[in-house]
Amino acid sequence: MLKVPEQQYIKFLREHEGCSITEIAERMNLNWRTAKKYADKDDWNETVGKRFGRYPVLGPFLEIIDTWLLEDEALPRKQRHTARRIFNRLKAEYEFTGGERTVQEYVAKWRAAYAHDRAKSYERLEHPGGEAQVDFGTVQVAQNGRLVERKILTASFPFSNAAFAFPVPSENGECFLEALKRLFGQMGGVPRRIWFDNLAAAVASIEKNGERKQTDAFTRFCAHYRFEPVFCNVARGNEKGNVENKVGYGRRNWCVPIPVIQSLDELAVHLEMEALEDRQRIHYSKKEKVDDLWRQEQKMLYSLPLEPLEVFRLDTGRLNKFRELSFENIKYPLPQCKAEQRVLLKIKWDLIEVLDESYSKIFEFPRPYTDKTMEIEWRAVLDGLKRRPRSVRYSTFVSMMPETLKHFLREVESETCKARLSLVRRLLENYTMGEIAKGLHELMPWDSRVETALEHALYKQRYPEFHPEPFQEVHTPSKIQGYHPGDLANYNDLLGVTL
Repeated sequence: MLKVPEQQYIKFLREHEGCSITEIAERMNLNWRTAKKYADKDDWNETVGKRFGRYPVLGPFLEIIDTWLLEDEALPRKQRHTARRIFNRLKAEYEFTGGERTVQEYVAKWRAAYAHDRAKSYERLEHPGGEAQVDFGTVQVAQNGRLVERKILTASFPFSNAAFAFPVPSENGECFLEALKRLFGQMGGVPRRIWFDNLAAAVASIEKNGERKQTDAFTRFCAHYRFEPVFCNVARGNEKGNVENKVGYGRRNWCVPIPVIQSLDELAVHLEMEALEDRQRIHYSKKEKVDDLWRQEQKMLYSLPLEPLEVFRLDTGRLNKFRELSFENIKYPLPQCKAEQRVLLKIKWDLIEVLDESYSKIFEFPRPYTDKTMEIEWRAVLDGLKRRPRSVRYSTFVSMMPETLKHFLREVESETCKARLSLVRRLLENYTMGEIAKGLHELMPWDSRVETALEHALYKQRYPEFHPEPFQEVHTPSKIQGYHPGDLANYNDLLGVTL
């Protein structure tokens, strides 16, 4: 097809120069039919509509190809026709004489059109006030010089766009219910309806008719707090899209830069403060402050029960012959119990209480969790900081260092800082970050000789000096132990020593 300027030039030659069709074809090196098409063209309206491909060779076989491709939609993906397989079958079974590229182009267009036709459409859901959505998310936090994975339970309210978050170490049933209870405390009430995924902590199974069989613990929790649980259809996260977006929003805005914490309680306070500050912004569509909308919505919540529900589950255990209790592959010695004694375990989200047969507490220990951690490659971090020592004041990784070491690097100018970075980088070959921080703490306040003194302090930590206990002499009579005569001249006389 000729470009528009070429078409216009052909029309100019015909109308204004009076050229014949043959002359136009010769001058522009065109086929005579092409020259005539544009020279005598009167209707220059642009055609807008569906364009149909013309397949002079493939045309008789299109129905066959369409049938195969439609039937493929009901088959496993790995056993569907490829374009090459269709081409080979057409040649072998129907004496097709066309090229493989023609078949490939048609199959690609067919699949694109079919995918567009079957694309799902969604309806925007309206949620009244007092209705919440809940979902788990995952974040990384810095704790003890490592990156540790923590689960965040987020509750959001589509009406006001307010959100609340609480961290837990796992997504087990006790953590889920405890976090939900803590969120109710932050809200100052209980939502009337709450939308959930089909998480294992709440749903024991999904029946054939779609009904959810809830876990006993979750059913008891719902009854205590009086809210109505609503579960999304399987693989339909869009039904609670507000909290899906809020989980990502919280991860990007409340956990960037990575929070540096010492405990879950510290992370919980951080998230609560971030959520409170976030409610001071303007709602994206209602153009009112989110906190004002939340105050209106808060009046629609149920009141909290007089007594909060204690979240736990009971299990049984049995000590071994060494009077050790095994829980989640960890053994805990209980010398106050008898060998092979049966006990009850009151399992909470953060504690395990060991009870006897009369439900009296014998012992308690922290619930063990296997944290997913990622060690920070501090040597690579320090190598990068040495090239840009001024970035120490703003580095997220420096914020994750122990407080003493962070102060050691940030209190000086860039040249001195570069020297200290080199020192710490060299010491990391033999010592840990914690040992270096401990050595610096012992040397405070620091002076110009701190670099040399630090190496000696670390060596002393690793290889402490041996100080033996004073020798206890037991043969000398106690009456004269420690006796020191005032004048030793008599001994000199006896020995014949003259001074």
